[in-house]
Amino acid sequence: MLKGKTALITGSTSGIGKGIAEVLADAGANIVLNGFGNSADIEIIRADMERRNRTRAIYDGADLSDAKQIITMMDHALDQFGTIDILVNNAGIQHVAPIEEFPIEKWNAILAINLSSSFHTIARALPGMKKKGWGRIINIASAHALVASPFKSAYVAAKHGIAGLIKTVALEAAQHGVTANAICPGYVWTPLVEAQIPDTAKARGITEREVIDTVLLEAQPTKQFVKIDEVAAFAAFLTSDAAASITGAILSIDGGWTAQ
Repeated sequence: MLKGKTALITGSTSGIGKGIAEVLADAGANIVLNGFGNSADIEIIRADMERRNRTRAIYDGADLSDAKQIITMMDHALDQFGTIDILVNNAGIQHVAPIEEFPIEKWNAILAINLSSSFHTIARALPGMKKKGWGRIINIASAHALVASPFKSAYVAAKHGIAGLIKTVALEAAQHGVTANAICPGYVWTPLVEAQIPDTAKARGITEREVIDTVLLEAQPTKQFVKIDEVAAFAAFLTSDAAASITGAILSIDGGWTAQ
């Protein structure tokens, strides 16, 4: 389905991003991986994608808090493949604290990685998509692009910003065969979610088990975590011709969270 196309997925060495990269590679796309992690483990992921799908997969370890590194990553991908047909902005970080105690450096880092990095990647990828007359831009936002939660001021602000950014890009690209959408998962069991549990427990004065039961899963009427492969399949659908008229959409996959 995606043979001959190239997909760049940020934050794709683990969690949701890795799941999306694997699905797009299985569909025939060349892959640009990005993220942090053990170099040997990342090489296994990269080599396995190439071997399994007979496509190319490269890795770029750009730090998405640094605009210069993002631009270098994008230019390297364009040099290697000629175009970036599918851009998935997935990378994100989190910090949980009351706003009056929220460290300024954490605020700046979250806004840089969760919001500003998408501006930089889109600005670099979109001209080639327009020239080719085809492109798919997908941001993995969050239910927090639509609703707020206590103690997550920076994350909620960034994800609400992503919703506005995606709508704007969709309008600018609407007549060029390029779609731009945001997927808004509820809680998915990923390293990002797992890592915020201790801080949430501290901020709320409850146990870590109570965080899972009364904060995370309480938000989702299904009482189940969203699965990585569900989000990946949704992203893959948005790359298809069947999704050509879906653009500027903020799409929930949250177990009913935002229906309440």
